[in-house]
Formats: sequence, structure tokens, C-alpha cells
Amino acid sequence: MDFNFSDDQQQLRDAVAKWVEKGYSFERRQATEAAGGFSREAWDELAELGLGGLYIPEDEGGLGMGPVEGMVVMEELGRGIVLEPLAQSFIAGAVLAGHADEDTKDNWLPRIAGGQAMVVLAYQERVARYRLDVCEARAAKAGNGWTLNGTKSLVPAGDEADAFIVPAQVDGKVALFLVERAADGVAARGYGTQDGSRAAEVVFDKAAATLITLDGLPALEHAVDIGIAATCAEAVGVMDKTLAITVEYMNTRKQFGVAIATFQALRHRVADMKMQLELARSMSYYASLKLNAPAAERRQALARAKYQLGVSMRFVGQQAVQLHGGIGVTDEYIVSHYFKKLTQLEMTFGDTLHHLGEVSARMQDTAGVFA
Repeated sequence: MDFNFSDDQQQLRDAVAKWVEKGYSFERRQATEAAGGFSREAWDELAELGLGGLYIPEDEGGLGMGPVEGMVVMEELGRGIVLEPLAQSFIAGAVLAGHADEDTKDNWLPRIAGGQAMVVLAYQERVARYRLDVCEARAAKAGNGWTLNGTKSLVPAGDEADAFIVPAQVDGKVALFLVERAADGVAARGYGTQDGSRAAEVVFDKAAATLITLDGLPALEHAVDIGIAATCAEAVGVMDKTLAITVEYMNTRKQFGVAIATFQALRHRVADMKMQLELARSMSYYASLKLNAPAAERRQALARAKYQLGVSMRFVGQQAVQLHGGIGVTDEYIVSHYFKKLTQLEMTFGDTLHHLGEVSARMQDTAGVFA
């Protein structure tokens, strides 16, 4: 299989890498974190690069690209531990382009592509524990429209978003709705998260909602799988930079008059970090390449990828901190922020143990078919 990137994909990578290097310094990130964890100015700059429209068809104002381009972009944003949740635009673009009616597409997709509207997935509930089929939110018909009641947790930049994609129960089945944050009955309480970004608890109290699809569970599963693939790619970028920072530190930090990079035991630990990074990279490729596969195959592949990425993230992050010593956990030093990012990414869209269970359950199902 050819894993070389096309010229267009490489140009896209270079453009994002240049923005991260020149426009998103560590000092800018620290200022954004201190201001609450989200910068509309940085979001607009990402939109100017066309990244919000990556998954949106060209006739709706987007770039009409796909999973591999998304992977390329998220790797570079991971290297800069960018706080703004660009992957949410990938999810929103794919869900609306694939399932919404024409009026909803025409109203929202060009604005998402242009960065004028930030639409995020609000799906997590306290009782669900990563299960997508567990949903306490409820929707009901109200005249020609719908109203929605429920509470969603850990919504990315939820108090900054313009609208939400929300799963809710209709007649015992999960449906997907679009709800504007400015609508009556919507309340968002924002807070900072461990990695410095922003999330919110969002309460819907008879909030006006636009139906996306009544067959919401397959659409939600696809949306989360897009998020998993983006998270895997972002994590590869974070680990790549974490390793580079660690090696640079070891080449400058001296003990007994020599750089600690010359100590054989420590060199072996760095080699193990590199091995885990490359395992993660290959599984990230696997995840992105399987995003357009049939649902059962796709779900199994994404669970496998997220499991391996979780193992790798934990190993690389912990080794980086240990090799740095005490400085590795101070806010003033950059590697601690990469460690916190890896810790949070491991739990995003399902933690490692959850996906290990998913892989095991799906393997048992497959074994049952052939028994």
C-alpha cells in the first residue's frame, strides 16, 4: 500500500505547520489558556486557511477533502497543542452534509466552512460512560418543529459555539438535532479543562431544535469515529513533538559532566518512546483509511486504533516527564503542557479501557458469526 502523501496533501501540511510555527507560539497558547482556553481570533485564522471546510463539499463552500487530509491537519495542530477544537468542524461538516435536509445544509455548511459558525457535537451524558446508545435527552414535536430537553457534558467550547449537534430520544430511538446556542431554553456553563482548552455543561430546556435525522445512532457513531480518527492524528503530532523536546533536553542536561543523552539506559527509554510513537502513527493511518469503510468494519478499526493510541500516549507522556525530572511537571516548562494534552486525549471519545472492551466485544461477535 502506498503511504506517500500527494503534493496537495503535503502543501496542506506545510501550510498548517507554518501557521503553527509562526502564528501559534507557546506564549500565545499560554495567553489563550489564561483567558479561558479558546481564542476566536485563532479560530478565524484557521478558517482563513480553509480548514473549517475540509469535510464540506465544494458546492457548499468547503474544500471537499477527506480523512487523510484531516489526519494531516490534526497532526500539525497536535505539534502546536492548539486549543481550538477544529475537529468539531470536521464532525459537523460530515454530519450535516450527509444527513441534513437541503435548507439546513444551505444555511449552515457555508458558514461552518467560512468560520462564521462554530458547530460542535454535544453528545456526552454523565450516565452514558462513552456508550452512544445511552441517551437521556428527549425531543418532542412542537408544531412544525421540535423541542429538546436534556443536559450534555464536556461539550468542546460549548459556551463559545454557535450551535450544537445533539442526540436525543424520539420514540425510543436516538435522533440527531441541530440546536442554536442563542435559542431560548439553552444555557451553557463554561470551564477550563486539564489541557488548557475549554468545555461546557449545556442544558436544554424546551429548546427549539431542527431535526437532522431520525436514524441518529448510525450518524452519531460515524461522527464519533471521525472524532476518534482526528484525536489519533492529533495525538501523533503531540507525541512527535514531546519526543523531540525530550531528546533536546537530554542533549543539553548534564550530569557528572556529560549530557544525559549519552547514558545507555536513558537511550533505551527514548528508543522505546520512538517505538510507541511509530506504532501509534501506523494505527492513526489505519484509522483514517478505515473511516469510509462499512460501519461494522469502521467501528472495529477505530476502536483498535484508539486503544493503541491510548497505550502509546500514556507511555510517551510518562517517560517524557520522568526523563525531564521535576521540571517536567511545572507549568513554566513546555513539556508539562504536552503531557497534560496526552492525558486528556487518552480519554477523549472513549478511554483506553473502553476501547479495549469494544475490541473484545466485536471480536466475540465475529467469532460467533463463524462458530
